[in-house]
Amino acid sequence: MAANPATPAIQPADLGFFSTLASSGSLSAAARELGVTTPAVSKRLAQMEARVGIALVNRSTRRMSLTPEGELYLEHARRILGEIDGMAELLGLSRAVPQGLLRVNATLGFGRSHVAPLISRFARKHPRVEVQLQLSVNPPPLTDDAFDVCIRFGPPPDARVIARRIAPNRRLLCAAPAYLAAHGAPQIPEDLEKHNCFTYEYVTPRNVWRFRDASGAERAVRVAGTLHSNNGDLLAEVAARGAGITFEPAFIVGPEVRAGRLVPLLQDFTPPPVPIYAVYPSRKHLSAKVRRFVEFLIARYAQAQDWSSP
Repeated sequence: MAANPATPAIQPADLGFFSTLASSGSLSAAARELGVTTPAVSKRLAQMEARVGIALVNRSTRRMSLTPEGELYLEHARRILGEIDGMAELLGLSRAVPQGLLRVNATLGFGRSHVAPLISRFARKHPRVEVQLQLSVNPPPLTDDAFDVCIRFGPPPDARVIARRIAPNRRLLCAAPAYLAAHGAPQIPEDLEKHNCFTYEYVTPRNVWRFRDASGAERAVRVAGTLHSNNGDLLAEVAARGAGITFEPAFIVGPEVRAGRLVPLLQDFTPPPVPIYAVYPSRKHLSAKVRRFVEFLIARYAQAQDWSSP
């Protein structure tokens, strides 16, 4: 493909068109969304590709997919569209109506279980907002401009961002009844040194577990075990089979505890809390879509203190 040097390779109107096309999943679906014919969508896409000189979409009879260049184009198009929406909100042009692209990042386990189920509810309540949710094993830097809101555990150390506490996050030490029958239950934190303790990637440092006793004094115990993972559901499942002791957030082990497959331990000793925060750049604090989304999460999570269900 050869671009026409007299025509800008990328035109502003192309950004919204391509974002809609990518979200629709097919030319015909995009045509319905845009209120035009499928040939019109195909023609406009062909014109875009001719101007940039590369293929952006792989076409087939039933579905389409983006080329690597198309993925890159989409990423930058959505970022630019988000900045335009943010500018309109900051200037008061949006009349405080949440609208535009909202880019959300969350950790893999919590995002899948407790953020993703709320996205459709938020979207129904605010139909002018398009939510893009990315789940990460290794969350991006808080100062990265790739997202409007990031869901994080514990207060962020970076003063350049705003952090709003959206929910408590108790951690539970627990084991299966079968394990306790075979090995006995620890009575004090130091007893854990004699047990098979599964370690979770997001409890840092992973082999030092901390508790506070009734007087407020901290008790730090070095533990060891046969299993370490960044997948909390996996650790809870193996522990429920009677293989060891796990120390994880209540939103992961809550269902197992309620079902009786895991039993809480050392309840007279309190692990340090690691609350859940919504984090966003300070320049986003006037954004209606960010503000409404964070308030939506706070209201919903206030009803889920034990995290026993999504």
